[in-house]
Amino acid sequence: MARFEVKILGCGSATPTLRHNPTCQVLDIRDTLYMVDCGEGTQLQARKMRIKFSRLRHIFISHLHGDHCLGLVGLLSTLSLHGNSGKITIHTFKEGAEMFQRMLDFFCHNLSVEIDFNIIKPERAVILENDAITVETVPLNHRVPTVGFIFREKPKPRHLRGDMMEYHHVPIHLRQGIKQGEDYIKEDGTVIPNSWLTTDPDPSVSYAYISDTTYYPPVVDAIRGVDLLYHEATYADDSTEKAHQRFHSTAREAARIARDAEVKGLLLGHFSKSYLSEEEHLAQALEEFSPVTIANEGLTIPLL
Repeated sequence: MARFEVKILGCGSATPTLRHNPTCQVLDIRDTLYMVDCGEGTQLQARKMRIKFSRLRHIFISHLHGDHCLGLVGLLSTLSLHGNSGKITIHTFKEGAEMFQRMLDFFCHNLSVEIDFNIIKPERAVILENDAITVETVPLNHRVPTVGFIFREKPKPRHLRGDMMEYHHVPIHLRQGIKQGEDYIKEDGTVIPNSWLTTDPDPSVSYAYISDTTYYPPVVDAIRGVDLLYHEATYADDSTEKAHQRFHSTAREAARIARDAEVKGLLLGHFSKSYLSEEEHLAQALEEFSPVTIANEGLTIPLL
């Protein structure tokens, strides 16, 4: 079964603490790595988790606040120092592309990796499509232009039945088409239905990354039914007013979004430094929705 894993490198908010790093996640999808945000501490945590950045091909920056992007240039510099090659596409806003390019020009001469910028906007749009997945942006409600990202696996090929392949003498060069749903037509014109030759494919999965935002019901339709929703939960109920003033969410509000969107699971993160544990976040979220997982550095969540 093809891999789809979410790895947590950082799940704190603006200020790094001894408990949490600023935001960063890595998705391992069919052996290609996709990074979402890149706060300080990303490189060190990646080493702890033995993440091989030679497979990193895309970096998605949700917004231009330092706790979500100040680790980016250092990471790219290190990759170059280690002789990594290939192309890395950075998906960011126009202002971010201009700023990161200036920093790369100043700090990172003769990069060994090719850097490509894909300009995104605070709108709902598909910004990446390849053989494995699509990635869609969804606008959020924060103090600066901010988007969430929705990763959706494309339908997987059907499984061939070896016994039926042999029985009907299906040529090898036709089997790829049959895995994609085609019938087999014999030389005498006899049609062998695909349903006789194959079994159902493995399920495709989806993941939504929603950070940073105040409680924002318009995202519900975009993320409806995803297998796992990551939603910021900077504060617990004791700081609801502060959350609204700072355009962040509480754990309870994140759970309400998960409930209304009918997602299959909720992952909470982006925790304020003012908390010594996330027990309150978990308890309050569970009053609205289940199941709920608390993010933590080093956590890997397989979606398959």
